[in-house]
Amino acid sequence: MGEKSNMAFRACPAAIIFLMKQITFETLAYEKKGGIAYVTVNRPAVRNALNARTVGELKTAFEQAGNDDEVRVVILSGSGDKAFVAGADINELATQTAVDGKEYALAGQAVFNSIEQLGKPVIAAINGYALGGGCELAMACTFRIASENAMFGQPEVKLGIIPGYGGSQRLPRLAGKGLALQILLTGDMISAAEALRIGLVNQVVPQAELMPTAESIARKIMVNEPLAVRLCLEAVNKGMEMTQDEGQFLEAALFGSCCATEDMKEGTKAFLEKRQANFKGK
Repeated sequence: MGEKSNMAFRACPAAIIFLMKQITFETLAYEKKGGIAYVTVNRPAVRNALNARTVGELKTAFEQAGNDDEVRVVILSGSGDKAFVAGADINELATQTAVDGKEYALAGQAVFNSIEQLGKPVIAAINGYALGGGCELAMACTFRIASENAMFGQPEVKLGIIPGYGGSQRLPRLAGKGLALQILLTGDMISAAEALRIGLVNQVVPQAELMPTAESIARKIMVNEPLAVRLCLEAVNKGMEMTQDEGQFLEAALFGSCCATEDMKEGTKAFLEKRQANFKGK
């Protein structure tokens, strides 16, 4: 692509979004419906295992969802009824050198961080095995809804490695240090019920109710003011890495930003007038 074309795209982000809408995926399915983007890892022959292409396509899919103003919530799932993502592609892992392995991990971490920091809620609908990279992918989402047959684990130690896509960092933050270390050091799988007990997932439902439950939560979020949702995500994600005083200062600054919006005026007016607010994201 020539320099003139590059300049045109920099001047016209809409052109980039248009092109992104034309993207076809090899290892994912992407669908947009009613303000929800559905991203589905689609490698059923290998239980939706992550390879480099899948991770790259996840990056592209979430960039597309993040740049699309019509998308308010993303639901991430795996194809079929056996696995969300059953781990990484062992054929790729087996060839990693020390240098390659570090770059492999950093690249995956960057993609998973972008999912966590998308600025829009991402609901993981976990329909089966979520192991290794699959568990790490689920933990990068805003929250997790699991079917009763879901199984979770970080079995990397059984392969002579450790989690590389954030598992050693996110799991202790969700489940606490002791339980996280037990899962990480034994490599054992845990059930959906146990994942709920330790705080790894938000809710467990029968498999037939998994997607309807995720969609119901998405619709509850979508009636709320979109900028407030984004800033609430920012307050929590950034605040978790701060002291409480620093986090509260951030909260106050973001609260002030909300007070300057047209939607804040509409929301408070609608409440006083006892009617549904008409938010415009401004």
